Amino acid sequence: MSFGCLYELQKLLAMVKGKLILICQSGGEFISKDDGSFSYDGGEANAITINPETVFDDLMLKLAELLNFDHKSLSVKYFLPGNRRTLITLSNDRDLKRMYDFHEDAVTADVFVTGKVGFQREVLTSTGGREKGIKLAETVPAYTGSQAAATTKAPASRSDAFTNSDEPSDANLSPDSPASSPIRFDISSTPADTVKKRRRVASRKKAASSENVGKRRKSVSRKKYVRKRDHSAVDDDMDQDQDYDSQAGDSIFPVTVDNSIVSAENTVAAWKDGITGVGQEFNSVHEFRDALHKYAIAHRFKYRLKKNEKSRASGTCSVEGCSWRIYASWVPSEEVFKIKKMNKTHTCGGESRKAAQPTRSWLVGIIKDKLRENPHCKTKEITESIHRDFGIELNYTQVWRGVLDARERLQGSYKEAYNQLPWFCDKLSEANPGSFVQLSIGDDKRFQNLFVSFQASVHGFQNGCRPLLFLDSTSLKSKHRETLLTATAVDGNDGAFPVAFAIVDIENDDKWHWFLEQLRSAVSTSQSITFVTDKQKGLMKSVLNIFENAHHGYSIFHLLDEFMISLKGPFHGQGKSTLPVNFLAAAQAARIDVFRNSLEQIKRVSLGAYEWLIQIEPEYWTNAVFNGESYHQITFDVAESYANWIEEVRERPLIKKLETILGKMMELMNNRLRDSSGWSTKLTPVKEEKLKEETHKARLLRVLFSSETLFEVHNDSTNVVDMDKQSCSCLEWKVTGLPCRHAIAVFNVTKRSVYDYCSRYFNVDMYHIAYSKSINPVAGLLSTPADGKSKSAKAKLENADVLPPSATKSSSQQKRKRKRDGLIERTVTCTKCLGVGHNKVSCKQVM
Repeated sequence: MSFGCLYELQKLLAMVKGKLILICQSGGEFISKDDGSFSYDGGEANAITINPETVFDDLMLKLAELLNFDHKSLSVKYFLPGNRRTLITLSNDRDLKRMYDFHEDAVTADVFVTGKVGFQREVLTSTGGREKGIKLAETVPAYTGSQAAATTKAPASRSDAFTNSDEPSDANLSPDSPASSPIRFDISSTPADTVKKRRRVASRKKAASSENVGKRRKSVSRKKYVRKRDHSAVDDDMDQDQDYDSQAGDSIFPVTVDNSIVSAENTVAAWKDGITGVGQEFNSVHEFRDALHKYAIAHRFKYRLKKNEKSRASGTCSVEGCSWRIYASWVPSEEVFKIKKMNKTHTCGGESRKAAQPTRSWLVGIIKDKLRENPHCKTKEITESIHRDFGIELNYTQVWRGVLDARERLQGSYKEAYNQLPWFCDKLSEANPGSFVQLSIGDDKRFQNLFVSFQASVHGFQNGCRPLLFLDSTSLKSKHRETLLTATAVDGNDGAFPVAFAIVDIENDDKWHWFLEQLRSAVSTSQSITFVTDKQKGLMKSVLNIFENAHHGYSIFHLLDEFMISLKGPFHGQGKSTLPVNFLAAAQAARIDVFRNSLEQIKRVSLGAYEWLIQIEPEYWTNAVFNGESYHQITFDVAESYANWIEEVRERPLIKKLETILGKMMELMNNRLRDSSGWSTKLTPVKEEKLKEETHKARLLRVLFSSETLFEVHNDSTNVVDMDKQSCSCLEWKVTGLPCRHAIAVFNVTKRSVYDYCSRYFNVDMYHIAYSKSINPVAGLLSTPADGKSKSAKAKLENADVLPPSATKSSSQQKRKRKRDGLIERTVTCTKCLGVGHNKVSCKQVM
């Protein structure tokens, strides 16, 4: 097909409201340009039409079929309109909707598909050939990203490769093509419809009274009637383990059909009619068991199958002596599984309800639906919901195990993600030359450490940021209890700048020592670096041993947090609210007398708070006596961005978390570079605003000439400004890197430019240098190496190169009180008598 034909076809489809053509490119590779943007070279392109109701699972299945990929290994990415620097990954229905909204005004959108070759055709059978609202177009020639833009300028010519009908055009597809079997989905079916189609008349006698009675229904898979969620969401039960019943994983509750929510009450009501009595027919014993299980849940009783074979099944109520029973068997002449006997009456008085328990497969199916609606739904919430909706009481452990199974089916294998790490590291290094990637595996093949520092980050830190690094840790919130260690700089606008991160199996001193050694290899600078850490981590020794001439300080954010936790009454004077203000004043004080004055203010309010502070050496937390790079204006949690990124994918496998961190770092660097391109000031906005404040205060100051380089500046006090040393006796200039009000007053008198005396790190040009290089995406993320062969789950585990770490709690995660070295234990103070060792409730003092 020529590009001119494609252009004409795009025009035709543009007339159909709500349609978007996805140009699906695969088999090529990304090529980085000098300006940091990417083009896609080689491979082939196919076209698929989607609409706002298209579901992510449906799209992935159709792409897998079209491109002959294993649907579980697919990774789909796209560029934002007008931005060829940052690739965004499609992971769920929300991402797909967001992509559609981004391209709402466009005719086409480029997506880039990677995955493991080998489509498993049986997944189509398991999905019942449902209609997905996705139309297939003819394969188009392979082209690069730059060519894609040119297609809109091509001359128009008519072609029938795209149609406006509801059926896909298969005219140009060979019979053997994976795309030659269009997928169907009955969007009008409801749970009630599903049950009605299963109903059979009670006997042959009743068949005579209705034209439909006695006629066998067509053999239709139950999966065809899986309900839709969010207008068209469908279940993906083709990934179920072989240990589960093949019919067990249907989407059950709650669901969306034709824009109306099917409530739990309606679902259960439909299940009540799933078993009608003698004469009812089923396609197989599996279908019978499924209907019987839902019937029992809806009627809230427990049963046991005495015979459970392919050709026959019989069940009784779980309560001994109850009259309820059922028997069904295979009828060869009619090729149906039919109910032969049934007594619907219970004589147990509802005793079986107390012991009612669902099958594991049913429970996992319910939980999968819950997690699709809310990926972060708590186990306790799911337990309460199942009890409320179905009257089934389950313990926390049962539901928790079901949640683990459901998450693995929805998001992929946690164990396999570790086995992909060596391949991931290789691809990461290939995509980002000069980056430092180090993977450590134990003798038992278990994962230990992974360190990553991108060349773009190191370049930005060394050339555009102050020599200042914040060290912190964040839990990955995984069942394997890994921890994310981070080293973060601060850019010229006081924004967090990621330099390096590592994932370790357990957080302890040895892991931090390993992390710092890798960091030294990655950064490898002769410049003296200031490290800022949480005091409780005890990293000072490792930092000073590994980095020569380094300085070490305590994070003001963490110190303030601990300070506020330590505060206990009684409080005097101006009260507790003034304590954090005075604490920050003490930390940011440039002169020792100001520092001491702030401590005295704290002492007047709370003697306990004062004693807590003086236990900490001032040279590690106050500007007044700190020798390294000043950082005391940073009072926010520098590592918070990592925690937020992890929170979005906390339930997903490790590779997904790494993909998220990679994508967020790419997005952060590109967005900041783009946003800063519009800055018109010489300094970054934060520093420019600070300079304006000082300039405003300088207007009221009086300047006296002492010499050509020395000046006295008078106001309430006298300060001396030395132009040769670029210092002021107030010391603010030295600490902040910006001229203080006294220096600015001198500049105004001597007609000098204030910008010539600002720290170079605050210039917009320096900010641009920090973000001048881009982090490149990894092509084919989540796919296995090309020579990988399909293996069973057991075989993969046995032959795995990397296994998950053992889920051992670190010392910091143990449920015990953490002792604080060198700190005085706080005592209980009675607010009634002001005595110690008891509180006002147990006070025996007579007032």
